[in-house]
Amino acid sequence: MTILVTGATGRVGSQVVKQLVQRGADVRVLVRDPSKADFPAGVHVVQGELLNIDALRTAFTGVSTLFLLNAVAGDEFTQALIALNVARESGVDRVVYLSVLHSDRFVNVPHFAVKLGAERMIEQMGFSATILRPSYFIDNEHMIKDVIFNYNLYPMPIGSKGVAMVDSRDIAEVAAIELIRREQAPGKLPLETIDLVGPDTLTGADVAAIWSDILGRPVAYGGDDPSAFEQNLATFMPKWMAYEMRLMAERYVSDGMVPEAGDVERLTKILGRPLHTYRDFASEIAPAA
Repeated sequence: MTILVTGATGRVGSQVVKQLVQRGADVRVLVRDPSKADFPAGVHVVQGELLNIDALRTAFTGVSTLFLLNAVAGDEFTQALIALNVARESGVDRVVYLSVLHSDRFVNVPHFAVKLGAERMIEQMGFSATILRPSYFIDNEHMIKDVIFNYNLYPMPIGSKGVAMVDSRDIAEVAAIELIRREQAPGKLPLETIDLVGPDTLTGADVAAIWSDILGRPVAYGGDDPSAFEQNLATFMPKWMAYEMRLMAERYVSDGMVPEAGDVERLTKILGRPLHTYRDFASEIAPAA
């Protein structure tokens, strides 16, 4: 049977597709613009989006398992609910859903609340599902790397409680493993939630220290006030989204994003290897000396 991947051109989705292909899965993707898609040979591309009912019905034909990834958007909740309804209508009952860590706690942050709502729908509709709850993506640091390199400042207000940032490669590989497990199961598997975290829980000062070490010069932490962070984001994304990112940062500062006991060990066992570290990522993108 076929596994359908949504969000397949993004950082996580594209890597999920590659991981599935490497494992011999029959993969189909739903994309808005096939001309911009670059997938391995054998991947079946369906043009459409999550609010296009006809395209969804076409994409779900013959599909056994769904990887549902909804990007942050004003209509994200509607996208998720429509996709899950059409999946059920089409006979798809196996789902891996990309949620977010602490979706049940950071309820004032819109995309966290949205993902919690989708989780509840998945549970109440009885899908055979894995809920993946990733922490803050290490890869998001690409957005601020120029500030780090050019101004010796780490500007992301993550506070002093600690955030266990996770690499998108680890997210994608766990997702692929779970999709294959669900797809190959002879019957319905119980609902399962997996927290996706990095191996190190880092404060703002910790991250600045890592950059100082790698770059060979002092890098300062910009502090916990999210005002400048919001203002900067608003220069290249919608203001509502910049405000939402501010709300998320405020929760990092007040609560942190700390793993539960055993999370890192569980992920290491699933992957059969160590998790990627923040230092790994920073070393990979640091400019040559």
